[in-house]
Amino acid sequence: MADRGVTERIAVRPAEWDDPEEQLVKQLAEVGAERDDLAAAGRVLRGWASGPQRDGPRRRLPRRWADRGVG
Repeated sequence: MADRGVTERIAVRPAEWDDPEEQLVKQLAEVGAERDDLAAAGRVLRGWASGPQRDGPRRRLPRRWADRGVG
């Protein structure tokens, strides 16, 4: 039969990993959110770098925006 101390350590060991696991899950979520933000910023910069598209007719603003001088 296994030593009682070994059995107790085996039973307690998974609980010791709960806090580090929660921290890693949080960090992973933060990294994923930052990657999404950086990907969006990259798309915006590529759009600005390519300049206005002159191949087709200009898109008109919806009247509700055009009347306010937005755009």
